[in-house]
Amino acid sequence: MPRLTQFLLRHKLAVVAAWLVVLVAGGAAAGVVPDRLSQEFSFPGEEGYEANLAILEAYGNGGPGNPLVPVVELPEGTTVDSPGTRDALERAFAGVAADPRLRVLAWPATTGDRRLVVDGGQTVYGLVWGPFQGPEGGDPALGETVAAGLRAALPPGTTVRVTGLDQLRATAAEEPADTGVLVETLAGFLGALLVLAFVFGSFLALVPLLIAAVAILTTFLAVLGLTGLVEVSFIVQFLVALIGLGVAVDYSLLVVTRWREELAGGHDREQAVHRAMATAGRAVVTSGGTVAVGLLALVLLPVPFLRSIGYAGLLIPLAATLATLTLLPVLLATVGPRLDWPAGRRARRLDPGGRGGAAGRLWTGWAAGVARHRWLATLAALAVLVPLCVAAFGLRLGEPPAAVLAQSGPAREALDTLERAGVGSGALTPIEVLVPAGTDRQAAADRLAGVAGVQLAAAPTGPAWQRDDSGLVSVLPAAETSGDEGEATVERVRDLAAAELPGARVGGSGALAIDATASLYGSFPLMLAVVAAVTFVLLARAFRSLLLAFKAILLNLLSIGAAYGVLVLVWQEGYGSEAIWGIPATGAIAMWVPLMAFAFLYGLSMDYEVFLLARMREEYDATGSTQTAIVQGLGRVGRLVTCAALILFLSFASMAAIPELDVKIMATALGAGILIDATILRALLVPALVALLGRWNWWLPPWAALVLRVPPSVPAPEPEEPSREDLVTTDSR
Repeated sequence: MPRLTQFLLRHKLAVVAAWLVVLVAGGAAAGVVPDRLSQEFSFPGEEGYEANLAILEAYGNGGPGNPLVPVVELPEGTTVDSPGTRDALERAFAGVAADPRLRVLAWPATTGDRRLVVDGGQTVYGLVWGPFQGPEGGDPALGETVAAGLRAALPPGTTVRVTGLDQLRATAAEEPADTGVLVETLAGFLGALLVLAFVFGSFLALVPLLIAAVAILTTFLAVLGLTGLVEVSFIVQFLVALIGLGVAVDYSLLVVTRWREELAGGHDREQAVHRAMATAGRAVVTSGGTVAVGLLALVLLPVPFLRSIGYAGLLIPLAATLATLTLLPVLLATVGPRLDWPAGRRARRLDPGGRGGAAGRLWTGWAAGVARHRWLATLAALAVLVPLCVAAFGLRLGEPPAAVLAQSGPAREALDTLERAGVGSGALTPIEVLVPAGTDRQAAADRLAGVAGVQLAAAPTGPAWQRDDSGLVSVLPAAETSGDEGEATVERVRDLAAAELPGARVGGSGALAIDATASLYGSFPLMLAVVAAVTFVLLARAFRSLLLAFKAILLNLLSIGAAYGVLVLVWQEGYGSEAIWGIPATGAIAMWVPLMAFAFLYGLSMDYEVFLLARMREEYDATGSTQTAIVQGLGRVGRLVTCAALILFLSFASMAAIPELDVKIMATALGAGILIDATILRALLVPALVALLGRWNWWLPPWAALVLRVPPSVPAPEPEEPSREDLVTTDSR
């Protein structure tokens, strides 16, 4: 680190010029990247995915795509048996089926199954599959086209509404604007600026934001290059902008705070830079490494879209670390003192915890109290964390049920009409069974209709349902396939198909979800073991301690478990989702959200562990006292960690404003995880456990030191414990 800093300070103009070039190129790339991102969620090799792919290739619709469900309510006093009504319904649905892009299941146009007639013959519903357009579903205008076509052919007074999962989602949230990422990022920048202005009380607040802007645009430039090699998910643009903001500000905040501390100690601007980079700069390298390692969790998965997020996510901490280690020292050595106005006049009186002695004394007093009442602090922290982790065991993976997607509008009214008539919402998530040519499809439908949990199975005739080499049978479960009952129905359909329908393949969104969940989480234990092992080596080298590295990983997993518990309580159970967002309990969490939350939280929350324990290690090396290390370490970085967490939390709060429900849920997990980590863990549990473990925190036997290539650490007996007054009034070195 010293050699790098010396090189940078000798070539200031070259460093600034190089970053200006990157900044301009990154700005251009940021406008291009969104158009090159993929909307596809693929799981190659999985049975459900391959079945859906075969259906799409053969028929051009269906498969993973959920159908439109038109609901026709006849005028008062009219039923399907009224004169002319049956013919009108046949003409209406036949007109929709005439579109070659569509596949229609409806009475009486394509099937004679009277189970599509409900409510005493006054209500008729059908299913219409249109072209699949990726995660966004079908054409949003298709529902109104279908409804208009039906109304035109039906008697006056007939009510036609179209429901379906895509229609309910469209009702629940407006389509994000093209400038959505920019708007959310600017909101995050504004929140960060307010916090930084409070921390620094000077124009230095602009420096971390400048580093963040450079890091974000650099990452977009790298992502643009990545899109030329692999498909990159559209989710990346939100992560780069908002997580990049939080990470870069965290790193630069750590270095700038230490630089001001060194200035206050009497060093000139360049000496202060060297000393800050030798300490805080090393912590930034370790933090960037742990964030990157956390994202290995996604890179190791056999799922292309999540792997692409992992690749792109790795670029975020790398760009933030690079900008912090190269551009920031030059800025501090040149314009740093001028920007430190008006607080610069008080630099000699700066406390390492922030502006003025009070903030430092506050955190030092808090740390002394935690160290003294270590058992009480440990029990208090566990009293919060353990119940949340217990709640996390109730986490259920799956798509949210239709009932929570929209609370009003025609799509919700149509769904309510079906449910009042006794039609389960599983009609919105049909199971598609692809059978080979020569199979008696009607006999297959009859057998499938007898499966427990199935309310209807049909095999319409015609080219929309049959090809030379295959045919389709549509199975409507009573419960949505995103729930436990629906999943059980899918499995029973699969069992029957395997036993009685040779060559049959079962598709639909439910089959895909079951297989995708197995694919995502089947290798999770191995992935976790690899990530934990690599992190352990990094932290053991950084802290020169086996126990601190192990404890950091264990507490990090505890923090993530607590964040999952918040997800269960706030979203799955609804204790907060309706009050904050007006969305009722989802009953389940999208299968990719916990995995992505783990990957990002694992590294991001480890940042604060590194910030805190690196400073404690430094204080211990200087004094040989664990008590002093706790009090001075937390006293010097407590405010820093709190403000850094607040900035990152504001970034996730901006992300939670994005209309997409799953993004809101993921933002909740990330925000809750960061707050829990920076408060309950780093301000309470970590110092309490360090106090409990005493000198064993710093133990590193010679054999481990040899493997890690660091000096061994065999701690001497602790000196006499200083008094609270001595600790609180200790001057910063």
